Amino acid sequence: MSGNRSESEPRVTLEDVEAARERIADVVHRTPLDTSRTFAEMSGAASVGLKLENVQRTGSFKIRGAYNTMAQLSPAEREAGVIASSAGNHAQGVALAGDLLDIDTTIVVPEVTPAAKIEATRGYGAEVVVEGDIYERSYEYALERADETGETFVHPFDDEAIVAGQGTVGLELLEQYPEIDTVLVSIGGGGLISGIGTALKARDPDVRVIGVQPEGAAHAKPSLEAGEIRELPDVDTVAEGIADTRLLETTFAIAREVVDDVISVSDREIASAVTLLAERAKTVAESAGAAPLAGALSDELDLAGEHVGVVVSGGNVNLTEHAELTRTGLHELERYAEARLALDGWPTTVGDVVETVESEGAELDVLERARRTGVDHPNRTPVTIGLEGSGLDHLEGVLEALAGLDGVSVVERSLE
Repeated sequence: MSGNRSESEPRVTLEDVEAARERIADVVHRTPLDTSRTFAEMSGAASVGLKLENVQRTGSFKIRGAYNTMAQLSPAEREAGVIASSAGNHAQGVALAGDLLDIDTTIVVPEVTPAAKIEATRGYGAEVVVEGDIYERSYEYALERADETGETFVHPFDDEAIVAGQGTVGLELLEQYPEIDTVLVSIGGGGLISGIGTALKARDPDVRVIGVQPEGAAHAKPSLEAGEIRELPDVDTVAEGIADTRLLETTFAIAREVVDDVISVSDREIASAVTLLAERAKTVAESAGAAPLAGALSDELDLAGEHVGVVVSGGNVNLTEHAELTRTGLHELERYAEARLALDGWPTTVGDVVETVESEGAELDVLERARRTGVDHPNRTPVTIGLEGSGLDHLEGVLEALAGLDGVSVVERSLE
């Protein structure tokens, strides 16, 4: 998808990225690269290296670009302060950079922003303003306020200094994984992949740079194929961190030069990737951060024999949301079953259910009394259970064992 760049199009160079690395060296973590034999086998690749930006300061790569941008502000701009709009990771990156650089920061967030993210942003010293029902309204308000107050607006992705800062991930990848053939990176607004692609292509033009987007926010490929920015009317995805409707001028121009292809994955595939990262790599990833692994494990790419880098870009997810994602992931991996039981003799029969599940080598995730419905026998206690097993055959066997118990009937079951 690389295209010819006109003189008027913006450009970030390798020198810009290298300068950004020097600027942020004492601030950001050099995040680890964790190789995974399991994911190599599952994808058919020769090796898979996970670039763990989820363990970066603030829980994502965003501090790289935010600090690189804000460190270059003039004394007058620093005095006037900084404003940004964000519903998540960019907010915390800007807030921390402001704290480190002694710059007052204001973050405008939409009403739907989780309270935990607001408190985390305030914890870095930022003023948080809740404005707008969706992100676009917060963005518009932040721009209007910047015009009125003289504060500098720090864009989450459409800025060359932001792109250069994010590109430092690519420099680390090359040093930690010099044999890399292909890298997979999430695309939201395109700042991360533009920066990584700039660094990689300048050092090794043969490295493939592949973007990954959720099916419900797949704007980048149509734009790159058409040679012009295409905007989606709306988005629908669990991966809120990359739920953008379009690329913008800076990222579009750079992506045309450095991105080789873009693929889409379903929300269920993303949930499976979140689950596998937790189980096999022992790492917590948010849905946007897990999308590249979902791409590597999908049927969209041929990775046979390649050394593949997977950028796990963030890990800011609350525990309840993570639990829901992993349960969905287990369903998608055909390792979770739900069933409705009818018990004769509550609560004594419950012990038989628990003992049978354990003896069959499964995990009992949920067991609770259910609200009685028309399908339930009036002289039996309805119970719902959730089971985790090694696969469909295993789960079927557990349910058959439960159905064979005295005083237990399996009324309904779901293995999908």
